[in-house]
Amino acid sequence: MNVLIVHAHPEPKSFNAAMKDLAVATLCDAGHEVVVSDLYAMNFNPVASAADFGQRANPDYLVYALEQRHAVATASLAPDIAAELEKLRRADFILFNFPIYWFSMPAILKGWIDRVFVSGVCYGGRRIYDRGGLVGKRAMLAFSLGGREHMFGPGAIHGELDTLLRPIEQGMLAYVGLTVLPRFAAYHVPYLSDEARADCLARYRQHLLALDTLQPLRFPTLEHYDEQLRPKAASPASGD
Repeated sequence: MNVLIVHAHPEPKSFNAAMKDLAVATLCDAGHEVVVSDLYAMNFNPVASAADFGQRANPDYLVYALEQRHAVATASLAPDIAAELEKLRRADFILFNFPIYWFSMPAILKGWIDRVFVSGVCYGGRRIYDRGGLVGKRAMLAFSLGGREHMFGPGAIHGELDTLLRPIEQGMLAYVGLTVLPRFAAYHVPYLSDEARADCLARYRQHLLALDTLQPLRFPTLEHYDEQLRPKAASPASGD
């Protein structure tokens, strides 16, 4: 398969970079074609603005999503967006590799989502979730945390990872139709011994080798909602 790794960490010698390098090696060894977007190395611009469009449908008032659609139709997206969108279109599997910052992803990665998940291509109208523009592609998060594993979960001080990651896994990935695979979390990374880091990387390698056996996360499907996207009677919102 064609793999796109979107990597967001400012330090090339970081554990996150080691995770990225391991993913490249493991997936290439398995016969996949791997492309990496190293956002900090690329000096990727994360700021969505009017400068993203060579032509404007409405030069007097910026509605970003509508201008994205117009720019796709007129082939006038900014070159950096167009290049990343082409990588996204070619990919069968997108791996997002990053550290957790403030219960979320780094700003540079959020900016990549803002600019590259283009309206009219990735989503739009009722083209969301199981009818989204990226249906048929898979995605997964691989990230590092400063906290220990016992700090995340039911009743834990930071709460559950499912809750923490819902804006990303549902609101960004599943929303555009991606099939979301179970995440890989590297806990307490800044404080681990070299031996513990090696063990974490070994577990990550096994996670990557098991991609085809991982059970995807479950998110809404539109068949359970009416034309106004209200839940149909007797159809649970979970998609069961």
